[in-house]
Amino acid sequence: MRSRVEELAGLRERVLAGPSAKATAAQRAKGKLTVRERIGLLLDEGSFHEVEPLRRHRASGFGLEEKKPYTDGVVTGWGTVEGRTVCVYAHDFRIFGGALGEAHATKIHKIMDMALAAGAPLVSLNDGAGARIQEGVTALAGYGGIFRRNTAASGVIPQISVMLGPCAGGAAYSPALTDFVFMVRETSQMFITGPDVVKAVTGEEITQNGLGGADVHAETSGVCHFAYDDEETCLEEVRYLLSLLPRNNRENPPAVPCDDPADRRCEALADLVPVDGNRPYDMAKVIEEIVDDGEYLEVHQRWARNIICALARLDGQVTGIVANQPQSLAGVLDIEASEKAARFVQMCDAFSIPIVTLLDVPGFLPGVGQEHGGIIRHGAKLLYAYCDATVPRISLILRKAYGGAYIVMDSQSIGADLTYAWPTNEIAVMGAEGAANVIFRRQIAEADDPEARRAELVKEYKAELMHPYYAAERGLVDDVIDPAGTRSVLIAALAMLRSKHAERPTRKHGNPPQ
Repeated sequence: MRSRVEELAGLRERVLAGPSAKATAAQRAKGKLTVRERIGLLLDEGSFHEVEPLRRHRASGFGLEEKKPYTDGVVTGWGTVEGRTVCVYAHDFRIFGGALGEAHATKIHKIMDMALAAGAPLVSLNDGAGARIQEGVTALAGYGGIFRRNTAASGVIPQISVMLGPCAGGAAYSPALTDFVFMVRETSQMFITGPDVVKAVTGEEITQNGLGGADVHAETSGVCHFAYDDEETCLEEVRYLLSLLPRNNRENPPAVPCDDPADRRCEALADLVPVDGNRPYDMAKVIEEIVDDGEYLEVHQRWARNIICALARLDGQVTGIVANQPQSLAGVLDIEASEKAARFVQMCDAFSIPIVTLLDVPGFLPGVGQEHGGIIRHGAKLLYAYCDATVPRISLILRKAYGGAYIVMDSQSIGADLTYAWPTNEIAVMGAEGAANVIFRRQIAEADDPEARRAELVKEYKAELMHPYYAAERGLVDDVIDPAGTRSVLIAALAMLRSKHAERPTRKHGNPPQ
């Protein structure tokens, strides 16, 4: 027995060391960590339990029978992040370039099934060259099994994809099916067809990073939620995100003790937000002032910047925040902003995270490009997401809230539990100037001084229909509050709604706009 145990110990040492020192040096030369270094940074020290470390492929042909490394290019198992169980699989680029074969896929399928059964978050550390060509269609079938499990786990357990190397072809669809995608600049890329194929088909010349690098997906395509300069920072932020999420949809997000007083006055808000609705300001500073210790994690920070989606804490309780950003496109809703916010609202609803919506929206972005691009159906995605959400929902109108955008941004009429407004709010079908031009067109045209008459009628319209208490008088706003008391009002409302329960109609599933 002792000799067998010694043999096992030697085998494990070889597994942990990886295929060869040369392969490890090549990995480091690319500025990348090894697979086990990555897992060590992600999980609590000493908590990792590996599954099937001795697995080897059984394929033959094209020289595969002569090369059967342990792990088959993927390390799977579970550990903890801040003491809570997390399942993980990580590609080892040093073995077959991290390419997926039958045994490789079977290991991933197993850990995905374990994560779903245990109700534990799943994190994938992606660094692979796609399907293992030598194994043919069995490799493609392996991807099908991953996609099916991603879909089954959607909304049940948090799924996080961390891109630490190339991800090409069909392999890119698994991250796209997960809740969050992290990328590292320069070393990670995602694309369906690579630069060579693009050049052959379209004649366009482009680099891998130009086609599918972290910045491209963080700013242009919206595929990437978070982008960082190095792997260490990236994995630390994954840990932070996990600390804000529940383990599964049957639990609430973790609460933490809070030293920031719930009744703290936010006096700075009166100076941050101008009364003039045409003057921009930074909504991020408003959020900082309201949330615990000014800390929040913004999702899709660099994509669709006219809307902010963030996770933060209010009195130690995790809260999702959706807010218009007047600094970008005046905070209007457009195609990308609607998609971004809709997906975020759905994620919050799936994992029992209450939603606070901060409104300062002049409407939907006009233009032929927006209409032809389908702003109707894309805007409907956000409307559907809010209407379908059963978590506590509170909306706060800071300044203007015009037209359909006001309705879509979680107005009381579509199911917000509580709606508050600041005394600077303007809730209307459209701005006073535009309304006056429509309603009083003839009177303005017939006046001796049209401009003076227009100004007079605009003032009259504002006094009658756009004063700060118009909506409150009709029950469309629950209360008009002092901006300095915003934090305490929101915390009290969320505490009251914490036990909210909403019945859904019996159905297989809805048919949301696409």
